[in-house]
Amino acid sequence: MLKRHEIEVLLKAGHAKMEVASLAGVSLSSVKRIAEEAPVVHVDDAAERVKRRIGRPSQVENFRKLVAEILAEKAALPSVEVLRRVRQAGYAGGKSALYGLVASLRPKEVKPLVRFEGLPGEFSQHDFGQVEVEFRDGTVRRIRFFASRLKYSRWVRVSLVKDETVETLVRSLAQHLDSWGGAPLVCVFDRPKTVALKWRRNGEVTEWNPVFACATLEMGIGVELCWPYRAQEKGAVENLVGFVKGSFFKVRRFQDPEDLEQQLGDWHREVNEERPCRATGVIPAVRLAEEAIRLRPLKVRPAELALRIPVYVGPTGTVLHDGHAYSMPPEAISMPGTLYLYADRARIVAGRHAAVHPRKFAPHEGSSLAAHRAALVAAVSGKRGKRYLKRQQLLDLGEPAFLYLTEIRPSPAAAVGGRGGSAARDSAEPRPGGSAARHGGGAQGGGLQRLLRGALPAALAFPGGEAARHHSVAGRGGVVGVT
Repeated sequence: MLKRHEIEVLLKAGHAKMEVASLAGVSLSSVKRIAEEAPVVHVDDAAERVKRRIGRPSQVENFRKLVAEILAEKAALPSVEVLRRVRQAGYAGGKSALYGLVASLRPKEVKPLVRFEGLPGEFSQHDFGQVEVEFRDGTVRRIRFFASRLKYSRWVRVSLVKDETVETLVRSLAQHLDSWGGAPLVCVFDRPKTVALKWRRNGEVTEWNPVFACATLEMGIGVELCWPYRAQEKGAVENLVGFVKGSFFKVRRFQDPEDLEQQLGDWHREVNEERPCRATGVIPAVRLAEEAIRLRPLKVRPAELALRIPVYVGPTGTVLHDGHAYSMPPEAISMPGTLYLYADRARIVAGRHAAVHPRKFAPHEGSSLAAHRAALVAAVSGKRGKRYLKRQQLLDLGEPAFLYLTEIRPSPAAAVGGRGGSAARDSAEPRPGGSAARHGGGAQGGGLQRLLRGALPAALAFPGGEAARHHSVAGRGGVVGVT
């Protein structure tokens, strides 16, 4: 359209048609045609092409009226059925052209965009996010974070997390709400599996994640879900995760992960206490003073929040959770129970039996209470069964016990006398040059206990020894915690 306008301007300026064709780079016939047409009043090339029917005519245009009548009768009719009816009417063209015509003629349902401002203490928005961060040394790391924002004040809180599990969600949520001074009326989420497992087509949740549901009940907060990628349903058109990425991760450079965490703290102060929010024009800290009095205190503090996880006491008298074994009394074997998982400890209840363990985090690390080990040995029948159970309990202590037990051999006197059982074990001696010899002598006369007490804490329970207290043993894969 601008080319036509250029030709019109040149003609009005008094240039000859041949000269205009040369200056505009078009043919003389085009200049003559444009000179006879109406003046240009818009610059929409696409609309003008459709109006003037420029290009090869389509076979489907002859059936436009028929397709419009079919859709007027039933707008939701599938396109494949429209194609079948049009073919019966003589259409021999391709289906893509017809589908394009159907899409252009089918009535479109337009839903209005819902925008509304929250009241003080009414809504908060929460979501996980992840971003690839390149540090100054060239290394790239995927950073995961959990973001929360109060709707009214726009006060935002972001925490770096290691994963997106339900425990990470619940504990990060509790910390954010506690830092605000309480929870709003409703906490709004998308629909991750850590929150909801099943829902109907109308959005009604039919099955919640049981761990998340119990945690929200314990904290005393309300939860509302919206469909992903529909920010207006959260009461905010801003994308929380996109805001965090665009205003922090993608505009700053970081030296290393420690520098990232330090800059995150500086960013919190900037967006919450120094810079006015673009949506409200007010610094979030100013509005937070109005909103804080509307927030409701949590029923439990984050440090005392326990996740309730259904468990089962196995045949070895242990409960497994996330690869960690926690001991229980032998009377609780085969009983269902509940694991109350705190940030630093684990409490297990199975029937009338209960146990509290320090929480373990290292791979394959477990916790075994001395009273449970002694009761388990007492519950095993037969000397051989008790002996091997005691030995296994020693092996579970870590590499020092393993290295010693693999080098013990019977003494010559024991071999000649044919003594067996515990007598033979008491007269066992370490192999020459082995780790037992390096520790200063044999195992005769309680040498096994003396050696292990030298390599391990003295309060550890050995066969026939005293009750053990909590300690750590340096093993090949790190520190093996034993209780």
